[in-house]
Amino acid sequence: MDLQTRKITFVQEFLRLQNEEIISGLENFLRNKKAEQFEKTLEPMSIEQFNLEIDQSMKDSDEGRIISAMDLKEKAG
Repeated sequence: MDLQTRKITFVQEFLRLQNEEIISGLENFLRNKKAEQFEKTLEPMSIEQFNLEIDQSMKDSDEGRIISAMDLKEKAG
């Protein structure tokens, strides 16, 4: 059975579930596995890239291209 067929079969079985505990368990499992996979792909930033980003941030600040924390909170609220 190929991956696409397996996914369709899984979704069909998932849609038949009536047990909230099983659904919650599957949600947690999926969330955790996705986080694990994401963490495996992370690589440290080079010092050169880090310094470039600091320089760009300083330039943005000097040129007024910033948003205050209060403005962000208001937009989120």
